[in-house]
Amino acid sequence: MKYRVTLIEHADGVSVSCPALRGCHSQGRTREEALVNIQDAIREWLAAEAEESKRFKVSEAEVAV
Repeated sequence: MKYRVTLIEHADGVSVSCPALRGCHSQGRTREEALVNIQDAIREWLAAEAEESKRFKVSEAEVAV
């Protein structure tokens, strides 16, 4: 599966997040390291989500504001 990620370069390196997976973030000293690290973070996020869905009833709803 492919996911889009957002990279932010700054003085300390590169921060990276996956907007499709709420709260899935990582970082690295270089762009390449950040991309490898976000792959690990995505795998871990998906595994945690799968485990959580076994333990809790998770649903979504839409509201108008």
